[in-house]
Amino acid sequence: MNWYEKLNQYFPVEEMKSKQHMDTLLKEKGDVYHKDEGEYHVLMYAEFPQFSFVDYLFVSKESRGMGIGKKMLQMLKDKNKPIILEVEPVDYEDTDSEKRLRFYAREGFEHASSIGYSRRSLATGEENAMEILYWAPNGESEEEIFNGMKKMYEDIHTYKDETFYGESYEPVADVLSYQEEAKEDILAAITKTAAN
Repeated sequence: MNWYEKLNQYFPVEEMKSKQHMDTLLKEKGDVYHKDEGEYHVLMYAEFPQFSFVDYLFVSKESRGMGIGKKMLQMLKDKNKPIILEVEPVDYEDTDSEKRLRFYAREGFEHASSIGYSRRSLATGEENAMEILYWAPNGESEEEIFNGMKKMYEDIHTYKDETFYGESYEPVADVLSYQEEAKEDILAAITKTAAN
């Protein structure tokens, strides 16, 4: 199974970029967009001067617990700049979503609870709300994370979108919002649930 099939089997259709989109990013934005793959993992990430963005991190079920995900994140942490990623809101009926959040909490990630993020899937036409997690080695603020997300959305997610999907994603101002009043911290909630 190739790297794209692995991602496609694991991630929901509304979160997947097309293979053509990802191949084009790797080819035309190869200075920023990268792929790290092995027998048991696929990591797709963008590296900007001020931050890194994890686009997809897949670790096969049979290799979970072997420290592969931790090793992939450590490679990015060693760059000593913020790491940003998107996750689905916790679904207590989907044990994978809960495990994923616990993993990121253990790895020192924080929930950017003042950032709202919802975009329409071009594959399904439905609104897809996501949460932003970040690792901030130098105490970077949520506002800095928000600015990083805007750059990533415009440079990576919407890159040549009309070419690949026949229509454009919504403009960044309609997708990302910054609220002074923070939402519930999903990582605090998940670790509290685990402790009980």
